[in-house]
Amino acid sequence: MQSLWMLFASFVFAIMGVCVKLASGMYSTSEIVMYRGMVGVLFLCTLIKFRGGTFRTPLPWHHLWRGMIGVLALWLWFYSIGKLPLATAVTFNYTAPIWIAAILFAVGWWRGKNRFEWGLAAAIAMSFLGVMLLLRPSIQSDQWFAGVIGLGSGILSALAYLQVRKLGQMGEPEYRVVFYFSLIGLVAGLLGTVFNVNLPGDKITGWHAHSATGIALLLGIGISATAAQMAMTRAYRLGKMLVTANLQYTGIVFSSIWSIAIWGDILSWSGWLGIGVILISGIAATFYNTRNAKPASAPAATPETDPIAAEV
Repeated sequence: MQSLWMLFASFVFAIMGVCVKLASGMYSTSEIVMYRGMVGVLFLCTLIKFRGGTFRTPLPWHHLWRGMIGVLALWLWFYSIGKLPLATAVTFNYTAPIWIAAILFAVGWWRGKNRFEWGLAAAIAMSFLGVMLLLRPSIQSDQWFAGVIGLGSGILSALAYLQVRKLGQMGEPEYRVVFYFSLIGLVAGLLGTVFNVNLPGDKITGWHAHSATGIALLLGIGISATAAQMAMTRAYRLGKMLVTANLQYTGIVFSSIWSIAIWGDILSWSGWLGIGVILISGIAATFYNTRNAKPASAPAATPETDPIAAEV
């Protein structure tokens, strides 16, 4: 039953996506990333203070590399959410587990450690078919750039998750991994806002005055992301890996419901078919990846050392 925490996490992440999409009309992507990091830093500073943790780390460069990749993935995802139907942007980002399976399979096969898995290869191929089905019918001609950006966020998220896994296996506490990610996000967002670093099509730049609605949305982004992250960590730590990983895909369903209810985004049958294909191929890839996974040589995960599996 602990895996059901992932169901809650997916629901709250979908709420975060709604807040990001609404806030994208009031703030630049840089500002949203900055305030997201600010809320995370404040929360984790409080948590570390009360739990008696420390900010000192023997792995500063690993944190820097993870943070840079993760923040870039987050930046691209937030941008795509502002430009695409919510369900479409979320689906692109949720291709990350498929990319993880593909990377691990390719590296293992190249090193001669894994035999060729036709089932996994078929699942990965199906995922690309699903992406094409989702891209072609549901994205307007002026949204192709945002679609490519959304897909790029999924690829970068996969690399970030692999780095998080490595940090966890090296014994780095989960709270410190998330803290430095939030800190790098805060700094990157601040620099992006000051120097007006934005992607093409992002018409909102610079600093913006706050309204009650804007503050509520920014707090909603930070709080929902933190709550979902904690729930997801608990699910991966205490629940069954395969069940937990597959429940993560319910985020696409929740985002689709919000997308229809708030913005009236109705996908064509080909678009829904693309989402379905990505869902099925993602579940299949997760199954093969989990089945072939070998126990880590690092100490067993605990609440303090469990590698968190989600941030973007």
